[in-house]
Amino acid sequence: MDHLLELRGLTVAYRTEEGRLPAVRGVDLCVDAGEVVGIAGESGCGKSTLASTVLRLQPKDALVAGEVLVSGRDVLTMGWGDLRALRWAEAAIVFQGALHSLNPVRRVETQIAEPIRLHEPDLPVADVGARVGELLEQVGLPAARSRVYPHQLSGGQRQRVMIAMALACRPQLIIADEPTTALDVMVQAQILDLISGLVRDLGVGLMIISHDLSVLADVCDRVAVMYAGRVVECGSADQVFSSPAHPYAQALSRAFPRVGDAAARYAPAGLAGDPPDPHDLPPGCSFAPRCARMIDACTEAEPPLLQVGGRQAACIRVGEA
Repeated sequence: MDHLLELRGLTVAYRTEEGRLPAVRGVDLCVDAGEVVGIAGESGCGKSTLASTVLRLQPKDALVAGEVLVSGRDVLTMGWGDLRALRWAEAAIVFQGALHSLNPVRRVETQIAEPIRLHEPDLPVADVGARVGELLEQVGLPAARSRVYPHQLSGGQRQRVMIAMALACRPQLIIADEPTTALDVMVQAQILDLISGLVRDLGVGLMIISHDLSVLADVCDRVAVMYAGRVVECGSADQVFSSPAHPYAQALSRAFPRVGDAAARYAPAGLAGDPPDPHDLPPGCSFAPRCARMIDACTEAEPPLLQVGGRQAACIRVGEA
């Protein structure tokens, strides 16, 4: 049986004045129906590039290799007509920053209805309007709010509209790129509850991207941690957050405060140094210059993802005590 989404050896690089800039390096990942897979990592690790490449939204200067299979079909090789039919109807994306993604001079109903009209041109106008109302109610907004403009909605309401748009053509796969970044904690919790409920009730597959581990801990079944364009750890959410194996995943976990845990509150948080320059990646393991457990062998070759304790981790010392 095909996965809803399967990435095989995905590599993405950009042409720049300084030369080829690698953004995603050999990522293998899958998402199944009814599953939430999270992508975690610092800014610049390749998370958003990964998300945009799933629907072939990368800029023209991008150099892409590997396979991106949506329901068994490779997005990277399909013709424009097939790609246009796949977007919205089979896979949709929720971008971060709803205020920048929504058209400020068009009513909400018009923007939600647009993909429906494109993919179901024979659907009567009344039925399109009814679908828009149903979608808004599905994400917790009154159908009457369809007549307003984006600036007349709060940040959380605009994000709900973006989710309604993503669901407009009943896709089986949804990509959510930082869907709660601009929201306060209370509204963020509401949106996460909404996303979890939709995955459970509709049986869709969801890939959610965030640098906020608390967001991923709340909703994900599995989590992949990225560093310098590679997945360095992948496993169940419980494994990655409670007992991370890769030194970078451990540093991310320590940087996340735990309410009521005095040791976590007083322990040093964060990670010294900065991610490597993609134009000048260090030899061997790209995390080695920031790793307290580095040994000489770490600089000899980039470690592959190894199976350990029911998850994968790209570290030659991961099996040590």
